[in-house]
Amino acid sequence: MSRLPTWFTWPRAALTVLLAAVVVLLLLPDRLVPGGRPTGTGTESGQQPLPGVPSGFFTGSDEAGVRRIAQVQAWLGGDSLTVGHTYLPGDRWSNIEGHPALFGPWARWKAERPGRLFVLNVPMLDRNEAGLSDAEVRAGLRRGADGAYDGHFRILGERLVGHGLGDAVLVLGWEMNGTTYGHRCGPDPTAWKAYWRRVVGVLRGVPGQRFRFDFTPSRGLDAIPWPHCYPGDDVVDVIGMDAYDQPAGLSFEEQVDEEYGLEHHVRFAAAHGKPVSYPEWGLFRNGDNPAYVRGMLDWFATHRPVYQTVTDYCPHGVWECADNPESARIVRAALGDRP
Repeated sequence: MSRLPTWFTWPRAALTVLLAAVVVLLLLPDRLVPGGRPTGTGTESGQQPLPGVPSGFFTGSDEAGVRRIAQVQAWLGGDSLTVGHTYLPGDRWSNIEGHPALFGPWARWKAERPGRLFVLNVPMLDRNEAGLSDAEVRAGLRRGADGAYDGHFRILGERLVGHGLGDAVLVLGWEMNGTTYGHRCGPDPTAWKAYWRRVVGVLRGVPGQRFRFDFTPSRGLDAIPWPHCYPGDDVVDVIGMDAYDQPAGLSFEEQVDEEYGLEHHVRFAAAHGKPVSYPEWGLFRNGDNPAYVRGMLDWFATHRPVYQTVTDYCPHGVWECADNPESARIVRAALGDRP
């Protein structure tokens, strides 16, 4: 004879309470992860749609990259991609000034549909990825703070306005808290902040502009605490964060809670009265990780950024990069009209 389950012998009142609790849990629209953070359910993939958050994919800076946006949208289904995100080359000042060959395709893309948003990453120094020494960076930042590069940024602003991109979000000197770029903050935070303020003043002086300036560090501590680089509320419109799935073994919840992580970011922005953004995010050190992707998408749904854009080349992406099929399924459910 089989043994009855233990709960079968419980008093009827206790059993009623237990069943009621189970029903309540089943009816909850969100399940909870550690820390009480919601993670959406309700679709075949386990990921709810992400309505009302302007979204995009970085698929390349050239005209071919612009065309790929339509291909990504066809893959997703629907019409969720309203953000175009690209970068100015940082090799020489003539490229930081912006070339019509770069701006033309993006201007046409933006004009095709009302409500589209153009986001442009703007280097603060030339030879930006040439491995400049701290001494070279320090000297460049101080020259910039003294106005040596004003003319380059004035030309950039005029070209953006001339192409109908005068309302762009400008991600100036991004990931300044790290060591990847020449425009890093660490060698001289005081000069870096003064230089940022100078550039914003020049660009705001361009007739016809309505630029918004996005201060975007990378997630975590990196080389310098990113709040040490914050140039002031009067010259920042949006506080962003580049947030890739790294280092290896770090869970999404740990990425939220780490020093200078996602939670610190949203609290810092709220304290300064600024909205948030996520110009770059994607998979990295932990492979095809749908838990991270789901966590990020739920984070966006909770904190309602000005925009978010997926970095789509390998190893980060989910469309161009075929290495992440499980994560791709989550993104499709959130941003498209197909499971």
